[in-house]
Amino acid sequence: MHTIAIIAHHAVSLLNFRGHLIRELVGAGLQVYCLAPDYDPDTRRALRSLGAEPVDYGLQRTGMNPLRDARDVLGLIGTLRRLQPDVVFAFSTKPMVYGTLAAWLARVPRRVALVEGAGYVFTASGEGLSWRRQALRSMVERLYRLAFGRAHRIIFLNPDDRDEFVRRRLVPTDRTALLGGIGVDLDGWRVAPPVVAPICFLLVARLLREKGILEYVAAARLIHKQYAGVRFVLLGGLDSNPGGLNRAEVQSWVDEGVLDWPGHVPVRPWMEQASVFVLPSYREGVPLSTQEAMAMGRPIITTDVPGCRQTVEEGVNGYIVPPRNIDALAASMRRFIESPETIVTMGLASRKIAERDFDVRQINKKLMSYLLE
Repeated sequence: MHTIAIIAHHAVSLLNFRGHLIRELVGAGLQVYCLAPDYDPDTRRALRSLGAEPVDYGLQRTGMNPLRDARDVLGLIGTLRRLQPDVVFAFSTKPMVYGTLAAWLARVPRRVALVEGAGYVFTASGEGLSWRRQALRSMVERLYRLAFGRAHRIIFLNPDDRDEFVRRRLVPTDRTALLGGIGVDLDGWRVAPPVVAPICFLLVARLLREKGILEYVAAARLIHKQYAGVRFVLLGGLDSNPGGLNRAEVQSWVDEGVLDWPGHVPVRPWMEQASVFVLPSYREGVPLSTQEAMAMGRPIITTDVPGCRQTVEEGVNGYIVPPRNIDALAASMRRFIESPETIVTMGLASRKIAERDFDVRQINKKLMSYLLE
């Protein structure tokens, strides 16, 4: 095998989530094509500096427009026939479906998909499924069966997602594999000194309701009533997905004094200021933001849901709370406020777990074996 095409829904995600893998593949002597629909000069330049070749293709990241999607698939087939890769590797929902189908129709010899999370349609909202969401789930399931039936390997980050996809008969069981996380650069994300005064809680996520942001805000209000000087920070940009929050809503929390919202900014400087990392999500693959927090020696508060529960050993490097439970979330925050010494001990435990489970070099070796087997 000499060439691989990586298909993404967003150019920046190739750098943020696949940068180390691209460097490893290039180092192994492969020609790497990186397909994305939204390149700008900076991302092109950054990918070329890794040794890869950026390639444009058409994709509407959100929404379901059958005519537009069919046109995008046809364009992708033509692009893959021109590039003639030996392997296609797709991640994120639309690239997994349309990229795998296009690769099959273009007769690419090997086709691999990475399920980074079950996604919006499989994430419990706590309100039951509307008929629209039921219809969307049914359509997505049919597309998954169609695409994954033509993949040679379907990789999952956590066992809960794999089990659900197998139970729903979305994937051929014998073609699945478990990765365990995207992985973090332990040299790039070094342990930072613990912050015990003032105590600062940090949440990093796209601004979606499914990330537990409303619960984080409500818990912050409870803590502010009882403790003065505790900080809450929310990092992340607005998102066009159905569960996206609007700017006015987020700004109202800032104006109220509940939290700080710097927006979509580099994470590392804010992680250095944080005492505890919080992710009250309803469901994840295995969140990279949590892995980065662990590598920097930060304790974790997260939810007992797929993907999140894989990052915390209860009482060792943090606490696991039920999803959508504001009181339990606030209670875990109080434990750190009232026993700040645990910020230090649990932070060190987080780093040890990151070294054991989330070293990007070890994870990339495993991932490359699935891509190139």
